[in-house]
Amino acid sequence: MRTRLRDMPRKTEGPLKYPRVDRGQPPARLPVRHLLLALLVVAVWGTNFVVIRIGLDRMPPLLFASLRFLFALLPAVFFLKRPPVSWRNLAGYGFLGGVGQFGLLYPAIQGHIAPGLASLVIQMQVFFTIGIAVPLAHERVRAFQVAALLIATSGIVVIAAHTDLATTPTGLWLVLLAALCWAGANLLVKRGQAPNMLAYVVWASLFAVPPLFALSLLMEGAPAILRGLTQAGWATWGTVLWQAVGNALFGFAAWGWLLSRHPAQTIAPLALLVPVFGLGAASLWLAEPLPVWKLLAAGLILSGLAINLFYPKWRPARVSEGRD
Repeated sequence: MRTRLRDMPRKTEGPLKYPRVDRGQPPARLPVRHLLLALLVVAVWGTNFVVIRIGLDRMPPLLFASLRFLFALLPAVFFLKRPPVSWRNLAGYGFLGGVGQFGLLYPAIQGHIAPGLASLVIQMQVFFTIGIAVPLAHERVRAFQVAALLIATSGIVVIAAHTDLATTPTGLWLVLLAALCWAGANLLVKRGQAPNMLAYVVWASLFAVPPLFALSLLMEGAPAILRGLTQAGWATWGTVLWQAVGNALFGFAAWGWLLSRHPAQTIAPLALLVPVFGLGAASLWLAEPLPVWKLLAAGLILSGLAINLFYPKWRPARVSEGRD
């Protein structure tokens, strides 16, 4: 018998559906190839702070940031369909994630904070996101999140107590403000619920390039822009492409691909390795020292992040064990 057209299964469109996981069962193991891909992504994101520092040797920071988003936008925007979110949402993410986050992070790394520490401090965006979500999204803050925040904040206090010529109070504040802007961008992502994060980032870049370039022209000046463009060698342009292609396009595409095939609770914990790669790469390539106080600060911040991430999964398991 012939299969009637109306009886054939239809292709459905819509947001990516993450695999459903039984909370009573441990998450499935990642295949080795997928684990290696996830480690490659977090390695790219972590070492990116060192790449930024190298690129800033020849490129003014705001110009560097505008070029990052320009090459993330072009030519990818011609091959990716605009995500089904409002222009207002895209503009907000482009401004907060572009002008806010990177427009503050790049100047900070240019002589105001060590790149390894920057990769660590900016992870405070996790707690800023929780804090902003309370009044705007009416989310409830739980006791373990407060404890995690206090532990991570104590790490920031340790860093603030050891500011010097390599890490200044200005640099610390700039990175914290960049983390706050990143948190605002996170809420826009959650509100937009774009099914394709790569397309979302590419199209939002349309709203990051003009204001970043305008700020570069206003604050850095045309002579500095011209000098940066003409004196940039292959190494400098390589850092720009690393930002756009490696960090933005590859990073978000690969991470989204992994999340579409595995539970978030399996993939998300690997992001804790970003500052580990950042500190390690800065120590190896830039000879950034790792004194005891810096390791202590890293331990406190990472402990706070880990508690915030793992406690909701650990507690139900303990409760079910007690019932058994």
